[in-house]
Amino acid sequence: MTGGNELGELILDPDEAQRKMDRWAAGLEEKAQRYAAAQERTEQLRLTASSSDGAVKITVGADGGVTDIEFGNKARTYPLEELSRQILQTMHKAQSGIAGQVAEVMQESLGDEDQETRALMIGTLRSRFPEMEEEESSEPPPAPPAPSADTPAPRDKRHEAPDDEENSPW
Repeated sequence: MTGGNELGELILDPDEAQRKMDRWAAGLEEKAQRYAAAQERTEQLRLTASSSDGAVKITVGADGGVTDIEFGNKARTYPLEELSRQILQTMHKAQSGIAGQVAEVMQESLGDEDQETRALMIGTLRSRFPEMEEEESSEPPPAPPAPSADTPAPRDKRHEAPDDEENSPW
């Protein structure tokens, strides 16, 4: 009844059964440690990108969340709409490297283990944070227009009493 039947052999040799279970448990523990190390390294990932002119520098974590924003002096010269565009574009640029960095960490930590799971996870990251296409123009954004004689000079509000309308956050 035990001819070629592994279960039958284990029943006949309980010590061998215990050794196999111990090896299996040790293998699972080792795998869990590799996954925990990969998760820790992934959580520590930071990707930074700068706008082409250095006006904006953004750092993101592996989850895509912004962890830091820095503005260069050039940012002061941009109209708010342009600055917003620069911020979003630079953030997407930083996020576009997430899938590649996570894939690298997983390869280093896990080798060829669980390729299907890894492909699913990296595919999800690539759909959330697609790689950036080359910018259509390498020219820096236009500088804000110089004030003309018809444009009133900006007022210095540091010494004025605030107007209710001007203090509205909306």
